[in-house]
Amino acid sequence: MNYDSDPLRGKRMRIVGVVDVRGGRAVHARGGRREQYAPVGVAAGEPVDGDAVALARVYIDRLGVRELYVADLDAIERDIAAMNVALLAEIAALGAPVWVDAGVTTPTAANAVFNAGASTVIVGLETLTSFEVLAEISRTIGGRTAFSVDLRDGLPITLPGAEHSGWSAAAIGKRAAEGGAGTIIVLDLARVGSGRGPDLESMTAIRQAAPQAALFSGGGVRSAEDVGELARAGCDGALVATALLSGSLRLT
Repeated sequence: MNYDSDPLRGKRMRIVGVVDVRGGRAVHARGGRREQYAPVGVAAGEPVDGDAVALARVYIDRLGVRELYVADLDAIERDIAAMNVALLAEIAALGAPVWVDAGVTTPTAANAVFNAGASTVIVGLETLTSFEVLAEISRTIGGRTAFSVDLRDGLPITLPGAEHSGWSAAAIGKRAAEGGAGTIIVLDLARVGSGRGPDLESMTAIRQAAPQAALFSGGGVRSAEDVGELARAGCDGALVATALLSGSLRLT
């Protein structure tokens, strides 16, 4: 069985391998508690010892992953100036398209991420100042913009005082699509590495609110069965780390 497809609908799901980077090391995200993230030791039985490029190579060469998602946690938490440009370039050089979240909040920062080798630049809700900024970024880099609806247990994570504070996840997804984001990621940090399964309720609501956008899930995927459930909820793919690292989800 091909685990990146839905056995009931025949819909092929895009599985994107996640590489979370902190301090230049690949770390294993769990529950959004970034200060507790530890380096990835083994990926699908292959020692990587926190080497982000080695992890990316395992995803591509051993696991058949065709796309990568890199979260530069230093840049997200501090500033785009903290982005590990050299590391991103090394990962991009492996040949797979790379989605990059580096806490982008301006068109200039988006261009910097794109120039570092990203195929898709992610704008995250947790660092978004306004949807006008998202629209400006989308105009600057075109269809290479994705928007991450960052949640914690289903509740949106926003900057204090932002105009969209208090909005529902569905309203945020709808506004992001209207602002030019052709891809929307629904990322529940509390589910990352938790084994709780994906947030199907939020996924369904955002699919209804933004029917034209490509929709991806992040956090909680445990198995091919979860991938099938996401497909039935209208999802186009999933960002996955733990299930790939452990071998509980196999693409071949």
